This record gives sequence, C-alpha cells and structure tokens, in this order.
Amino acid sequence: MPTRHRSLAVLTRRAVATALGASALLLASGAAHAQMEIKLGHVGGPGSLFERSANEFARLANERLGNKAKVVVFGSSQLGGDTEMMQKLRLGTLELSIPSTVMSSTVPAFGMFEMPYLVKNREHMMAIEKAVVWPALAPMADEKGYKILGVWENGFRNVTNNVRPINKPEDLKGMKLRVPQGVWRVKMFQAYGANPSPMALSEVFVALQTGVMDGQENPLTQIYSSKFQEVQKYLSMTGHVYTPAYLAAGSRKFASLPADVRAVLEKTAKDVQPFVYKTAAELDKELVDKIKAAGVQVNDPDKNAFIAASKAVYADFGKEVPEGGKLVDTAVELGAKF
Repeated sequence: MPTRHRSLAVLTRRAVATALGASALLLASGAAHAQMEIKLGHVGGPGSLFERSANEFARLANERLGNKAKVVVFGSSQLGGDTEMMQKLRLGTLELSIPSTVMSSTVPAFGMFEMPYLVKNREHMMAIEKAVVWPALAPMADEKGYKILGVWENGFRNVTNNVRPINKPEDLKGMKLRVPQGVWRVKMFQAYGANPSPMALSEVFVALQTGVMDGQENPLTQIYSSKFQEVQKYLSMTGHVYTPAYLAAGSRKFASLPADVRAVLEKTAKDVQPFVYKTAAELDKELVDKIKAAGVQVNDPDKNAFIAASKAVYADFGKEVPEGGKLVDTAVELGAKF
C-alpha cells in the first residue's frame, strides 16, 4: 500500500476510535445522570381521594426533587390490588403505595382503626396520629418491612346495597357484603348479622352488577369514583369506621435511596396531609348530592344501635391483639376532647 494511503487509513481508524470513545463517554455520562423513577401505586379510581392525594404529592415532590428523581403515579390498581402492592413494597419492586385497611393484615395493631366509631373527626385523628401512630404503630410497621412516610386518609365508610335501606344492624342480616382485606372488618359485619367477604376493590363493580355481592362499604369518594352508584339502590350513612391511609415504602428499598431523596419524600408526605384532609372534607359534602342525583336512595341510620352492637368487636380485639387494645384505650381517652 502506498505511503499516502497507509497514512489516510491510520487517520481514519484514529478518527473512528475517537468518535466511538466520545460516544461511549456520552452514554456513560447519560446513564450516570439518568433520572431515578419512583413509582407510586394506589387502588383509587379517577377523581378519588387517593388519586388527588397521590397527584398532589407527586407534584410537590417533583418540584422539590428537581433532576434527582421523579415520582410517577399509577392509579386504578394498575400495579395490583392492595395486597399485591404490599408484597411489591417488601420485595423492592415498587417504591411507594397508599395502603389503608390492608395494614391490619400485616401489623395486627393497625386493626385498631377497624374498631367501629373509634375516630370522631379529623382533629381527633390528628391527635391519635401524634400519640399512637408515630410512636407505636410506625415502628411496628418498620419491623415488618414497611416504612410509613405520611398519614393520609381513606375516609368515613358507609354501606351501599341493593336489598333495603340499612337503619339498624339487623337490616344487614344475611346480606352478601364486600369488605376489604382485614380480619376485623369481617368480624364487625358478622357481629351485625351480614355475610361479609373480602374482595379486591377492582373486582367489586362487577360483583355488585351481577349480584355476586348485594352491597359493599366504602368512603363516599371510593363509592363515587368506582361508579357504584350505577349498580346500587341504597346508600346508608353509617359512618361506621374512619380509615386512615398511609403513604408507605418498603423499609429496605427506601433505605437504599439517596439521603436527600428520602428527606424530600418524607417531608412532602407530611406536608400534603392538610391538602388531603381539606379535599376529603369537601368531597364528603359534594358526593352525597351527586350519588342522590344518580338515583340512589340515601338514609341516616340509628348510629347508637350500631355502637351498641359493636361492643363484642372491641372485646375480641383487646383479647387477640393486646398491644392494639391498649392503643384503642389511648385513642378513646383522646376522643374525650373532641
């Protein structure tokens, strides 16, 4: 090969090598600075309190995180039901979720929030959060592999059905009623005479539509966003349980995140709580009228009759979950102020 051609070949190879090297450096730099995705899953449908809470959290967290990470929300059980997402948190395949009743299936003491008529109002709940959730329940959750970042809300629960208006516990006798995962909700409605069955929220609409279930119980925001008003005749404002919700992470996965990212997520989870409570209160007022407008008959039951029928549930809880029973006593004492 002539000298001139050999020189051109050498220069060409060097240029290619330089270009490849530069590309590799750019790719490595891009990989190093790839934005971390933090997935947040929940079971709430469009317009639900869960959706609004999660979206507000993501908005505020992403403002604070900048380019460090990005919270991405997956609602409507896209990442599974509550039980499945709890498993994913522990495995580290999901960063964040919003469990509610399902927490009692993992940490029995969380069953205190399954006790009928325990929480009087949101002010009472804030006092319970300070005296019970953070000092007692959150460490129990951590021992089971879950990190509680914030205390949000699922809401005051009411019964819908296709059989009759529910005015007193005996009106529930024999009724096939969907309940969420959690042993104490089952025991409560058994005490009232119903035939309760745990079922994922994503399956409930079809179960009501086909008559597999006569009714269900949920906060108004879940009832309306799940469109249960389209397949139910009666809404009874029992208000039998107030269920907190929790922004939760898997303890090990959360500990593996950069410290500055963890700090933003924890602070934002707590900062969003006032928005959650304000939105929940507004929805409580709006949704009864919307459900009535859909043709559902609404009634106010005899709550004293339900409270009287609930005593056995409290007694059983105190026996089966002694540490939970003590926390219930604390919550009841706090309630005297509200």
